[in-house]
Amino acid sequence: MNTATFLPIHSERLLLRAFEPADRPAYDAYHSRPEVYRFLYMPVPVGAALDKQFAAALSTRIEENGDTLRLAVVRRDDSALLGEVLLKVENKAGLQGEVGYIFNPDFAGAGYATEAVGMMVDVGFSRIGFHRIFARLDPLNAGSVGVVERLHFRREAHLLQNDRFNGAWGDEFIYALLKAEWDARTKKCQQRPA
Repeated sequence: MNTATFLPIHSERLLLRAFEPADRPAYDAYHSRPEVYRFLYMPVPVGAALDKQFAAALSTRIEENGDTLRLAVVRRDDSALLGEVLLKVENKAGLQGEVGYIFNPDFAGAGYATEAVGMMVDVGFSRIGFHRIFARLDPLNAGSVGVVERLHFRREAHLLQNDRFNGAWGDEFIYALLKAEWDARTKKCQQRPA
């Protein structure tokens, strides 16, 4: 799918757009923080690993299994790069997508992550054509759990000790939402009196 046909995506407060080379300093600022990677089960990227990761963010696509659309989340009033949202084609034939997000902790608590993830979920259903979108998260990551629960994702699974990082076992929650559920919620929100 050609992402240029629907980018950028605007809300009152946010802009979702493709990453640009000029985003690198702000990208590095949050990708170099250990608290950001605490629940990602991977070491904080440095050097060539960070270069490779940013290059992948610049060359995003969403067509085949494994492809990932990565979008920068920018605050409209001052153009600050707040973080990123992503959609991964998990199963093209089954119309299954995975949503993910990484945000700079300096911008936490203002609802930006929930707003941006909601925008990305809408893209996944309305533009890409997914039937089901899911999120995988660490149960200890209360902020991330809050994001998907505020968007009315349903918890489908609690996987016990299914991942291991630095010698420690971790659990995983799987939350999901169907297109029909999203459409019903969106319709209900539009019918509310202002």
